[in-house]
Amino acid sequence: MPKPAASPTIAANIDLHLVRVLHTVIAERSVSRAALRLHASQPLVSAQLRRLRALTGDPLLVRAGRGLVPTPAALAMLEPAQRLLAEAEQLFSPRQRQAPFEPAGSTLTVRIATSDYLDPWFLPTVVARLQREAPGLVVELVPLSADLDFRRKLELGEVDLVVGNWLHPPAELHLGRLITDEVVCLVASDHPAARQPRTWTRERYLASTHVAPSALHAHFPGVIDEHLQSLGLSRRIAVRAAHFGLIPGMVARTQLVLTTGRQFCIRVAAGQGLRVVPCPVAFPPMAYYQLWHARTHQAPALRWLREQVRDVARELARGVSA
Repeated sequence: MPKPAASPTIAANIDLHLVRVLHTVIAERSVSRAALRLHASQPLVSAQLRRLRALTGDPLLVRAGRGLVPTPAALAMLEPAQRLLAEAEQLFSPRQRQAPFEPAGSTLTVRIATSDYLDPWFLPTVVARLQREAPGLVVELVPLSADLDFRRKLELGEVDLVVGNWLHPPAELHLGRLITDEVVCLVASDHPAARQPRTWTRERYLASTHVAPSALHAHFPGVIDEHLQSLGLSRRIAVRAAHFGLIPGMVARTQLVLTTGRQFCIRVAAGQGLRVVPCPVAFPPMAYYQLWHARTHQAPALRWLREQVRDVARELARGVSA
């Protein structure tokens, strides 16, 4: 006859230690020997046996001559208890939690939400590094835009990592600083800021026509305009572009001004008739971060991914500074 399933009330009152007591007492067929194995006092084990009897509705051990013998119900519990203890050991063992990630053999899919603000070589170099170290890895690059609720995506595991720049990164997420970059202006070689740098004042800067990337987050003007607003200033943005990589070509053919990090500007200036000039408004350094959720903080594969992204960003920053 099948054994009835434990009621929710019974299950709620059984902890793992009680299962261990059950298994040890039945296996040893002695309360005193079970107490020795459990490093507990005999009265404590006797009290736990009484609790088990009340929970199971079975005496579990009965007198037979000078000793104790398990009841048929107790013997039926022995194997499930042993299996449960073994599975709990595997589940909570440090080795299980911290199994090392082997990139060379991985076929994992990782999803990174980012823009190309940091450096035009950043994403290509990240992908090249991941292909070299983990050739079976599948990398999905997700556009970081105002339509993407990256907090929610990280929480649900639909995105593993977010790379971007914020004056005030979201406090509820883990973050790692990638680089800190000076804010400069990118202009065409015939722009007054390039031809007559002494006349490039704060007033001239604010009165110029500017190109800016589309907002990355809803209700967020971007780090440049957020800082200007904090100073009680504003600029005239003539063009907003969703494709940041196309902006240098626009600047080269117009009198538009792009205000962004020095590292990006240096990469794109060469060969395009562009000049990198100081910004006459004092901005705090532009900080780029990688963000991730607490749910993946301890995951070895994603910790490895974050290390690769961090190393690429640092190597590119050193190359520009050299």
